[in-house]
Amino acid sequence: MDHVLLSGPPGLGKTTLATIIANEMDVAFTPTSAPAISKGADLGKFLTQLTEKEVLFIDEIHGFQKKLEELLYPAMENYILDFVAGEAMTAQAIQIPLKPFTLVGATTRSGIVSEPLRNRFGIHLKLDYYSEEEMAEVVSRSAGILGIGLEKGIDFEIGKRSRKTPRIANHLLKRVRDFSEVAGDIAITLPTCKLAFERMGIDGLGLDGVDRQILQIIIERYRGGPVGLKPISAILGEEERTIEDNYESYLVRIGLIDRTPQGRVATRKAYEHLGLEFNKEEPTLFSL
Repeated sequence: MDHVLLSGPPGLGKTTLATIIANEMDVAFTPTSAPAISKGADLGKFLTQLTEKEVLFIDEIHGFQKKLEELLYPAMENYILDFVAGEAMTAQAIQIPLKPFTLVGATTRSGIVSEPLRNRFGIHLKLDYYSEEEMAEVVSRSAGILGIGLEKGIDFEIGKRSRKTPRIANHLLKRVRDFSEVAGDIAITLPTCKLAFERMGIDGLGLDGVDRQILQIIIERYRGGPVGLKPISAILGEEERTIEDNYESYLVRIGLIDRTPQGRVATRKAYEHLGLEFNKEEPTLFSL
C-alpha cells in the first residue's frame, strides 16, 4: 500500500485508523512518534527491522528533524537507507536495502509538515470532528465493550458534551460510570449522568471551567473583543499555544468565538450561553 498521511485534531482516531490499515493488510504494525526519534541511528533501527509490507506508524510527524527527513526520503521512495559513515577523508556512502513497507504518518498540524515530506505520501486523508449522532454511536459502542449499562438517551447526553471527539467521549463515559457505581445504579441513569457533569463542571455544550472563563474574559473585561491571545493567556496563566489548541479551536468550531484580523470576538451565541445580554456597542480594539 502507498504511504498514508493522516491529519486532523487530536483524539479523532488517527492511531486507530493506522492500526486498522495494518489489520486489513494482515501485516505487522510498529508505532512510534517523531519526538522519540532524535538520531539517524534511531530511524535506521526502525527501518531495518521492518518486515515485508509492514506498517510503520509515526505520530506527530510534523516534529521530524530536517536531517532525519533526508534519511526518510530514499527509504519511502526506493526502500533504501542511504547514509554516510565516517568523516572527512574516511567518509563513505553506504546503502542498505529495505523491505517494502507502508509509512503512515499522523499530524495535528499539517500546515507545518514540510512540502518535500508531504509530497512523498501518496494518500492524504483529513479527519474531521464527529456529529452528535455519531458521538452517541461511539459512546454506545464503548459502553458495550466496557460492559456499562446505559438508560435510553444517555449515549446522546454524554456524546453532545464530548467536544465532537471520541477520545473525550470515552474519558467522560468512564467518569460518569464511576458516579453511577457510587450511586449503586445497575445502569447509568439520566439523573446520575447530569449530576456527574454538574460536579465535573461540564455544561451542555461540553464547555468546562476554562472555556467559560475565556468567554467571560472576552465579554466582561474586553467588552466582547476583539482581543488578542496574549491578554487572555496572561489572565488565565496558560500558554498561548495551549489556549489556541485545546480551547479556542472548539469555541470557534461551535460558533462562540470569531477570529478576526484584530483579535478574538465573542458572538451573540456566547452571550446567550452565559446568560448575558448581547452588547451591540461598537467594540474597542484590544488586540496584541
